Amino acid sequence: MTELSPPGLTASEYRCGYIAIVGRPNVGKSTLMNALIGAKVSITSRKAQTTRHRITGIQTKDQTQFVYVDTPGFQTKHANALNRTLNRTVTTTLTAVDVVLYVVEAGMFSEADIAVIELLPKNIPCILVINKSDHIKDKAVLMPFAAQVSARFNFAAIVPVSARQGFQLDSLENEVRKYLPLNEPMFADDDITDKSEKFLAAEIVREKVFRFVGDEIPYTTTVLVEKFEQEGNLRRIFIAILVNRDGHKAMLIGKKGERLKEISTQSRIDMEKLFGGPVYLEIWVKIKSGWADNEAGLRAYGYE
Repeated sequence: MTELSPPGLTASEYRCGYIAIVGRPNVGKSTLMNALIGAKVSITSRKAQTTRHRITGIQTKDQTQFVYVDTPGFQTKHANALNRTLNRTVTTTLTAVDVVLYVVEAGMFSEADIAVIELLPKNIPCILVINKSDHIKDKAVLMPFAAQVSARFNFAAIVPVSARQGFQLDSLENEVRKYLPLNEPMFADDDITDKSEKFLAAEIVREKVFRFVGDEIPYTTTVLVEKFEQEGNLRRIFIAILVNRDGHKAMLIGKKGERLKEISTQSRIDMEKLFGGPVYLEIWVKIKSGWADNEAGLRAYGYE
């Protein structure tokens, strides 16, 4: 195996590069990126495959700009149009980054994890990130678990972390920094993502849809921002949730509109935290049948 060595850069030199975060669904990739940058720019949910786009999170500190790219969980179970599109996002991202974080869940290593390992590039430093390590009471089992996973690939480093508790995130950043190229920063110091506020607003609502409705609502549910206006510090946002059937519409609205009200309230709270100002939010649920019947339909809605 070819050993990947850190570039010979001194601590005073500025480093900047792209870091892909990859893994099977539900290993905590989005939670990890949000924790690393200190802000919620990638949505999280217990429902697998919530992330549909390449989401970029930016962290600038200590002469380093980390540009993290959160990817959809690589799907091996269902070969439908959505999953083919999401998997293509993962494989494309892996060809255009400087470092890869391969994320697994502590104590769990399945065929789905192995499928992602087989995608890892041999010519780019890949760091094994063992997430949810706080769930393992006997820490002695982490070492043989790490050995089991690392036997399948020549990882540049192995770092157990807990994204939710912030455990070992500094150590992970230090390992990543070793492999970033000598570059000037690509974004402003206070940037946390390259996505627009309009995009982030839609993603926040989509997260709440999956959180409050869960498995009752299919992946073909999507969220569109119909109007986004800013008056001083106030943002007025008008959003449509698109579903395929009347039954799904009823689920989202809930009895006397209570479920939609909760989705709206929690979405507004998250938007105000992220945008740093008041938000006026209106959400409607609309029928839009057949929008995701094929890959062309997916591309029309931004899933490239």
